[in-house]
Amino acid sequence: MLYQSWQADYGVKPKPTTVSSTVSPAQTSGQKSPDNAELPTAQNTTELPTSLNESSSSRPLKTAGRITIKTDVLNVELDLQGGDVRHVNLLKYKVSPDKPNDFVQIMADQMPNLFVMQSGLLGKNAPNHQSVFRADQNNYALADGSDTLEIPLYWQNEGVKVTKIYRFKRGSYLVDVDYKLENQSGQLWSGRLYSQLQRSKLAENEDSKLLQTYLGAALGSPQTSYQKVTFEDIQKVGANGYLTSDGKILPELQTPWNKGWIAMLQHYYVTALVPTSEQAFNYYTKALDGQRLVIGLNGADTSVENGQQQLLNFKFYVGPKIQNDLANIAHGLDLTVDYGWFWFIAQPLFWLLKFIHSILGNWGWAIIFLTIIVKGAFYHLSAASYKSMAEMKRLQPRLQALKERYGDDKTALNQAMMDMYKKEKINPLGGCLPILIQLPVFIALYWVLIESVEMRHAPFMLWLNNLSAADPYFVLPLLMGATMLIQHKLNPSTGDPIQEKVMLMLPIMFTFFFAFFPAGLVLYWTVSNILSIAQQWYITKKLGVI
Repeated sequence: MLYQSWQADYGVKPKPTTVSSTVSPAQTSGQKSPDNAELPTAQNTTELPTSLNESSSSRPLKTAGRITIKTDVLNVELDLQGGDVRHVNLLKYKVSPDKPNDFVQIMADQMPNLFVMQSGLLGKNAPNHQSVFRADQNNYALADGSDTLEIPLYWQNEGVKVTKIYRFKRGSYLVDVDYKLENQSGQLWSGRLYSQLQRSKLAENEDSKLLQTYLGAALGSPQTSYQKVTFEDIQKVGANGYLTSDGKILPELQTPWNKGWIAMLQHYYVTALVPTSEQAFNYYTKALDGQRLVIGLNGADTSVENGQQQLLNFKFYVGPKIQNDLANIAHGLDLTVDYGWFWFIAQPLFWLLKFIHSILGNWGWAIIFLTIIVKGAFYHLSAASYKSMAEMKRLQPRLQALKERYGDDKTALNQAMMDMYKKEKINPLGGCLPILIQLPVFIALYWVLIESVEMRHAPFMLWLNNLSAADPYFVLPLLMGATMLIQHKLNPSTGDPIQEKVMLMLPIMFTFFFAFFPAGLVLYWTVSNILSIAQQWYITKKLGVI
């Protein structure tokens, strides 16, 4: 683990290779690209124009010039090569609290962490993500007092004119993408809309080495609200696979959906494509060279008569996993905040945590009060457990006397012990069952603290200015280890010297593990231990064991 951490901070990283655009889009018209591997499969797909800027190992995607866009929450770069989204920074989220001008980067077109959004039209005489667009200007910014920013990109060939429009809104991570097609070609035009997310398999994860959250693709449909599609699954299928509503990947085309979404997930953030409800889409995957993986949506065939217009569109979300916002975009998209198997317990816990935070205004104190409420809800179960352990501790001298009396006769010893438990009306497993019942709640709370973006960089007090990072001075982990040691002393002895030594090592081991855990988790565990110690000490003293 130390070696991995050292590599992350000081290991050799590949140097970026800068690709500059030296040829105007007009110079590239009429040139062909022999490689259509990145396109979804469709009939009558035309050969594609390309720019003269060749790709490289560090930047496998070609470029035809950049357009920069800035809103109050996003910093975006589009490429005239296909009008792709090549770069996204979240202006409300910093890489570190100590670096106020270093924003979280979600998308980039550079290996080894390539992640882009591509879209286009499939058909004869239609622009796709390898076609070159033109723009009115190179820089756009959301003006003060304006709530909407539109960026039009233009493509025209043989009487067919396509305007690709990105529409950004103030305070929103949801972007509308429209394709306005005007047919003046003198003949019927037919094609289909597609959009896809492409990212490298070797993308870095923001997680701690000990706390890995899900990194991969997912989908939602009318049949399944949330289904993971792992990178491994996409890679196994290879060049082409279509997604069923339960997340399975098949080589043949499936029934189109008109409600659903596809996404790429990482810790705290999600990037999603959401089709409009009026249109039907097939969902597909691809595995490309260089460990690049694709999940996309492929629209139904559309025909446009000569002299007519047609509007095709979809929605594109790139931002934090804020549950209320995601739920309003598409059904099940909020489940990308993945709380694991016990999500049905985690959701109410998160709601309660947010409610406490709205009153106290501090996530650290909210965690403490939530821990107190949870411990209070399980007070009677915990009391039964501690009472059983206290009774077992009270019987320790008599158990030791039985062991000395029967020596190596295990059968007689076990029978004598069972008779004693029966006479004293004690269940030796009574201390375990209440704890097991509580485990799902504690696991759910664990994932609430890990997965919720609201916890990220949340300050508490004193030196704890980031509850999503480890305690820099290891004070909380040491305090947590001390509480575990006190709990060990309050628990009944096992009577086995070797087992006693092993149990005594557990606080030390947990202290080491928790030294790398986010401070919010360690805070929760420490407060929980302190409350458990107080309750256990009270019950043990009440029974006269101490």
